[in-house]
Amino acid sequence: MIQTSLAAGLAQLQALANFLDQGSANATFIFYDDVKPVDVTQEANIGARLVTLTLPKPSIKQVNTDHIELNQTDAATVIKSGAAVWARLFSGDGKAVADFAVGPDITLTNPDLVLGSTLMMNSLILRPST
Repeated sequence: MIQTSLAAGLAQLQALANFLDQGSANATFIFYDDVKPVDVTQEANIGARLVTLTLPKPSIKQVNTDHIELNQTDAATVIKSGAAVWARLFSGDGKAVADFAVGPDITLTNPDLVLGSTLMMNSLILRPST
């Protein structure tokens, strides 16, 4: 893996945020209750989908000295009860961008989601790997 400077890493994250906003739709996080795929090229199991959270456009809120912050998602209704294990981030044109493990990558107050409840993420911080 290439190690970049903090400034270069922040520039990459800004480019990622701009990439998220491409397309006619908004970027989304979809949470699943099964095993996270090896990489984003593997199809996600639609039957394992728990909830879809939508980011506004623009998705980026601000650039800080050591991270970027995305705007909060909408409050979405959980469509299936289950423990959120991982989430996939999709761009506004539906392209898979990144997979995140719940726990090490995304912290939820309670990953045990209940059918009919709502979920939103109000703090979305991305840090460069330097």
